[in-house]
Amino acid sequence: MLGVLANVLGILVMLLVELSITTARSQGTVVFNNGYPGGPNAPVYESDGVTKLSGSQFMAELFAGPNANSLGAIAMTGFATGVQAGYFFGGVQTINSVPFGGTAWVQVDVWNTASGASFSQARASGLPDSWWQSPLFTSLTGNPLGTPFPPQPLVGLGTSPLFLNSVPEPSTFALASLAVLVMLASGRRR
Repeated sequence: MLGVLANVLGILVMLLVELSITTARSQGTVVFNNGYPGGPNAPVYESDGVTKLSGSQFMAELFAGPNANSLGAIAMTGFATGVQAGYFFGGVQTINSVPFGGTAWVQVDVWNTASGASFSQARASGLPDSWWQSPLFTSLTGNPLGTPFPPQPLVGLGTSPLFLNSVPEPSTFALASLAVLVMLASGRRR
């Protein structure tokens, strides 16, 4: 009887270990930084090309998913200050929808909270130095346990400086007003 109980207990332990390994495999990890040794080195500047973003007034948000059409918000962080201004260090982040060793689709949004509480509000504000958005890119994912694949840096951010928007985007009202003016001007010529 004791032997049977020991065998059942052994099988349960093996199933729990397998379940924990399977669960860990279903979660890929990335390093949510724009400055990483051997990875991205992409400081973010205001449009003047001189002033690096600094402090919690500026936010970076990571979106990721298994394909370009299913990105979800993963993490948000502020920018560093002092000699590390221009960089955000959001740490290791888990992408539940992508297995470790897999490929995640990624996008990073950056915005000035003085222009809006969210990226979309800052972008819609039409103000300069309000936002920047990365193109969609892919990133390999690592294992949350660190082996055999450590969390992967976002190499798709590149190694060049990034800049907030410089020219305000025209608002819908401004574009509509311009269209009306063009129609009025062309009507006078006839």
